[in-house]
Amino acid sequence: MKNNLKKLYITAGLLLFTLSFAQTTTTAIGTSKTWGTVDGISLVGLVQGPSSADAQLQVACVFEYTEGDIFNAQALPAKLNGLVHLDEALKGELTNIRKTGQFQGHSLETILITPPAGTMSAKKLLLIGLGDRNKFTPGLMTSVGEVAAREAMRLGVTNFAFASDLKDAGIDSPTALVAGNVVRGIVHANRSENYLKEHQLSTTKKLEKVYLLAGPAFFETAGGGIADAISEAQKK
Repeated sequence: MKNNLKKLYITAGLLLFTLSFAQTTTTAIGTSKTWGTVDGISLVGLVQGPSSADAQLQVACVFEYTEGDIFNAQALPAKLNGLVHLDEALKGELTNIRKTGQFQGHSLETILITPPAGTMSAKKLLLIGLGDRNKFTPGLMTSVGEVAAREAMRLGVTNFAFASDLKDAGIDSPTALVAGNVVRGIVHANRSENYLKEHQLSTTKKLEKVYLLAGPAFFETAGGGIADAISEAQKK
């Protein structure tokens, strides 16, 4: 009996150690991985913040403004918070346009910003609203992915970087599902655009690559959701 209990304690200890290690494992900043390709679009995971990702267009998502929302205790620490870095790169203008109501962040609302030269890697920044943070559901991210892809094609870019920014805003969202839904939206938008082209109803450039940004602690989890969505899309 004692030996069985001892084995049980050892097994439980090893399990707790494994879980603890898994929760603290992070991916190095700058890491990139192509999770797969759908309809000629490479879907690349990238551990990078939205202010420094090297893409033609940067897409970032924000909720309706609440005072100090990206700086509060629930949000990621400033060192890892992409929205804080974005606000700093724009010299506080991300906060200003939200706080003054120039961009209200209603669900699927968009605004296109041209960052001053040298402030960001991307030449254009597209903000997409997520609405009321208290009413957020992961399903919204499918529509957000659609809007991002449609706007990117309308702007004539061949690649863009996408940051969901949910964790940065203090929302404890299901990472894999959110990432997968973004991919589902991108795929749907691209297939709709291909239909228009086949019927001579559109002349947009081909979307070639999307960088899906994730923080160091969420890269692998997000990648699992992205890979699942890619596999699902390839079967249709």
